[in-house]
Amino acid sequence: MGRRFEADYIFFFIPKLLSYLHITLLIVGSSILLGLIIGFLIALPRLYNVPVLRRISGVYVSFFRGTPILIQLFLIYYGLPELLKIVQVDVSKTPVLLFVVLTYSLHTGAYVSEMIRSAVAAVDRGQVEAAYAVGMNGYEAFTRIVMPQALGIALPVFGNLVIGNLKDSSLAFTLGVMEMTGKSETLGTATQHFIEIYIALSLIYFVVSFILQKGFDAAEKRLLRHSRPLADTSSGKTAARPNIFKRLQPGIKKEAPGYEP
Repeated sequence: MGRRFEADYIFFFIPKLLSYLHITLLIVGSSILLGLIIGFLIALPRLYNVPVLRRISGVYVSFFRGTPILIQLFLIYYGLPELLKIVQVDVSKTPVLLFVVLTYSLHTGAYVSEMIRSAVAAVDRGQVEAAYAVGMNGYEAFTRIVMPQALGIALPVFGNLVIGNLKDSSLAFTLGVMEMTGKSETLGTATQHFIEIYIALSLIYFVVSFILQKGFDAAEKRLLRHSRPLADTSSGKTAARPNIFKRLQPGIKKEAPGYEP
């Protein structure tokens, strides 16, 4: 049992935990960056229906989405060195943090691949065909038509993924990585003020998650700033559609037959 609850300890623990925040952010940032690369490579065979690679990527996604990340940490930390010994590669002196980042990167890559696949599929195929009709090639159609819309669709999902990774990074202490959760365990054991240390830890995670959420909300609004809602569901009113003929009107010559200003 811990000692009697003392609120002052919450403010005593917060600075000590914040001194390890950079390790938590390093895990999250590195895994997200590598996960984006892995996820993009995994999504390509499924987007282009490459026969064999499509099945392999499907198995990869199913495994990393269908198993707990804690199990993945143990499998990669304990299992990968044993597999590499078969090919005479010794990774016994590799820092634990690298195994943690690798695990979270592979885990993130599975979700990123699904995010990319679903976001691209959500863009109306007719817009791509229209881009081809006006003379765009495949690269131009993707970068100018598909990608901007897919980014707007995928950004909320990506934001949830980043915040989820932030919370999941607390499991890194199970392998001995001294990040915020690991430090909270040692402080709690030393002081026996477990409730206070967990409240302090929760506050830090909450504030960081809140800042990330607001940042992604702002980015989403910026990406979709040119989009106009066709209906206001809160008021029941329908928003006016932009009048394209008004834009074309200045270009019509006044002397054209039937022209009326």
